[in-house]
Amino acid sequence: MAKVAFIGLGVMGFPMAGHLKVKGGHDVTVYNRTAAKAASWAAKFGGKSAPTPAEAAKDADFVFTCVGNDDDLRSVTSAKDGVLQSMKSGAILIDNTTASADVARELYAAAREKGVDFIDAPVSGGQAGAENGVLTVMCGGDEATYEKARPIIDAYARMVGLMGAPGAGQLTKMINQICIAGLVQGLAEGIHFGKRAGLDIEKVVEVISKGAAGSWQMENRHKTMSEGKYDFGFAIDWMRKDLGIVLDEARSNGAKLPVTALVDQFYGDVQAMGGNRWDTSSLLARLEK
Repeated sequence: MAKVAFIGLGVMGFPMAGHLKVKGGHDVTVYNRTAAKAASWAAKFGGKSAPTPAEAAKDADFVFTCVGNDDDLRSVTSAKDGVLQSMKSGAILIDNTTASADVARELYAAAREKGVDFIDAPVSGGQAGAENGVLTVMCGGDEATYEKARPIIDAYARMVGLMGAPGAGQLTKMINQICIAGLVQGLAEGIHFGKRAGLDIEKVVEVISKGAAGSWQMENRHKTMSEGKYDFGFAIDWMRKDLGIVLDEARSNGAKLPVTALVDQFYGDVQAMGGNRWDTSSLLARLEK
């Protein structure tokens, strides 16, 4: 059993911290910006809550962060009450936020100055994956640190991999979002076309999902998309945040991402329709308006 701190109890962090406590059997202390959410977690899982990130991280062997963006991450790690102000030498900071590769490298350096190790470890699998403890975790950092962290991460994951040096986890997550963006747009166009052609979408998907066109998105989202239901996971606001990170990185490294840039604009159209909190499959709504 390890002493663990978890910072950030959103739709992903809340169940992830729960798996660390229940499945992992660890001694878990949590912090959340809204204290009532931390108290609710402690009441549900039997852990403890703390008033600041630094207090939660004090004496912890492993500290997890799962917050909104680069600035949020700096706030809970490097600010006056951030975790790096109290983490003990030899502890490991594991960041599950989807953030930039630049901030991952920045935190790696800041952690090392404090005698702390760091892994950037963004996740994929959405709210359902977090709740069921079957997330995919993409890690960047030193191999020795990763080997120590992996058994702890396993409590909420079904796939964990070390992708390379600090920042490599975030770069891999960017590729994940690039692939999802184009795939969902293609699925939206296919369903839209099928409806206009007068086909039975259920029958169409039953056939084509067993061939080269098949995907997780098709299997799990075609029915709700066809019915115009878009309350099943990752919100457009967060996807656009992620795609913004992707496109910034592409401008830096020279990658050409014409489809990703276009789909980002399409998500902007859905936001303009009032769909900020709709899930990413709502690209179909833009075609059917």
